[in-house]
Amino acid sequence: MERWKGRVALVTGASVGIGAAVARALVQSGMKVVGCARRVDKIEKLAAECESAGYAGTLVPYKCDLTSEEEILSMFSAIKTLHQGVDVCINNAGLAHPEPLLSGRTEFWRNMIDVNVIAMSICTREAYNSMKERNVDDGHIININSMSGHRILPNSATHFYAATKYAVTALTEGLRQELQEIKTHIRATSVSPGLVETEFAFRLHNNNPEKAASTYESLKCLKAEDVANAVVYILGAPSHVQIGDLQMRPTEQLS
Repeated sequence: MERWKGRVALVTGASVGIGAAVARALVQSGMKVVGCARRVDKIEKLAAECESAGYAGTLVPYKCDLTSEEEILSMFSAIKTLHQGVDVCINNAGLAHPEPLLSGRTEFWRNMIDVNVIAMSICTREAYNSMKERNVDDGHIININSMSGHRILPNSATHFYAATKYAVTALTEGLRQELQEIKTHIRATSVSPGLVETEFAFRLHNNNPEKAASTYESLKCLKAEDVANAVVYILGAPSHVQIGDLQMRPTEQLS
């Protein structure tokens, strides 16, 4: 990670869970991190914690609604003004609504597409443009995917969500190919965790907290820090090593 010290990373969905853990790990590694979310109070608290811990890097909270392309473009403009541009983009923000294919509500399907697929793609495009205009040839774009992007569970509440994650799998590989075609050394990686103990299940089952809690009690889950460590590992790989898709599950998880 030595070569990333002082360089700039954007982490979307940085207020809680995996995003917060990744932001902390990158600050600890000496990077200048811009952490974005719709609510920045938790990122502000995390930034204060990082500063008081004496970490080598910095964390700048940024309020951004990723369903708005205008707000995303404004964020990249602000990063350009503040830090010249982005060297690493961690597309972490994602969400799930329990909306089955046969009875789901269109507005919630659209929300999942907007955040999990469209926002990720806009951030990827803008991060690449930022790297290109500054002749950055060793940048990295990491998409936080899911094991749901590789298999379909017999759970109607997550079928549409899984479709968006299958899209992430395809988009990451497509991005890798496009970057290779233009002879750049910017790398693209998908990180696909299984069950991680975060707020995810509580948001998915927001009307049934007991069900959400039982999800995490059924086995020894991954922690957000485990995924953050995977991101650090990926960024620390030698420049000639392309890690396309890192899949990680709890040891006790079957599917």
